[in-house]
Amino acid sequence: FDPKGKSDAEVMRFCQSFMTELSKHIGPDLDVPAGDIGVGGREIGYLFGAYKRLKQYDAGILTGKPLDFWGSKNRTEATGYGAVYFVKHLLTDLDETFEGKKAIVSGSGNVAIYAIEKLQELGAIPVTCSDSSGFIYDKDGIDLALLKEIKEVKRERLTAYAKERPSAEYHEGASVWDFDTPAELAFPCATQNEIDLSQAKRAKANGVRVVSEGANMPSLLEAAEYFIEEGIFYCPGKAANAGGVAVSALEMSQNSQRLQWEKAEVDAKLDDIMKSIYEACRDTAETFEQKNNFMLGANVAGFEKVAKAMFAQGLV
Repeated sequence: FDPKGKSDAEVMRFCQSFMTELSKHIGPDLDVPAGDIGVGGREIGYLFGAYKRLKQYDAGILTGKPLDFWGSKNRTEATGYGAVYFVKHLLTDLDETFEGKKAIVSGSGNVAIYAIEKLQELGAIPVTCSDSSGFIYDKDGIDLALLKEIKEVKRERLTAYAKERPSAEYHEGASVWDFDTPAELAFPCATQNEIDLSQAKRAKANGVRVVSEGANMPSLLEAAEYFIEEGIFYCPGKAANAGGVAVSALEMSQNSQRLQWEKAEVDAKLDDIMKSIYEACRDTAETFEQKNNFMLGANVAGFEKVAKAMFAQGLV
């Protein structure tokens, strides 16, 4: 189902029909779906309403719900914020901050928008964003309020951003990773397989020192391996974009207690979780004498955690 060009009523009817079947296979103690590309608060609301009519009320059946009915504050922001927090703890280890550092960001959905928001809050200067039609380069830094209005309110393409912002350049049909943009930080937040080897080499040539994946598997394997070989701090999505799943778990905790925590409390918990994930990746990599190889650290730390649990429970 392609939601582009569809009315709210058409999207609602699809969600209701989809949940009629999906409801047979999910539950608060079984599987709990959440949003992703093309599925935001509107769609989660329709899905939740359909589930409620079919199965009676259960707040914990979906995460990413609107705040009006058992959603969690900071859930929408969580994946983007988390990708930035992962880098924050890396920079702390390097005795650095975000202040004044330029950042390349791809995408213009929830992950990209809120990565941009947190980057700006911490003093960085994100200068790009993209959608399926092209990308924006804004030398003065992305105007977040304008971007939110275009993408979250008007649901328009990024061409509308360029029309409203004199400092912005719009590159139709192009990838942000094919553009010469001097920057220290890169946050691929659009979709899978968006960075190939040649684009990874261009990123290094542009001065990128840190790559933090907000999307799932945005870097092809050869691109990821190139980043690591060249000494670029490569923060893989399986670790760096865990913020969304983390706050989904926090949302479920709130639902089970019939509580709604304040934004600052959720944000602090998210920051702590991302710090723990970063430290697990860092420490595991160092244990295996692969300092700063966060991909190895994430893979091994994740495997060890599951393996230990399986042995302890007598499953192997």
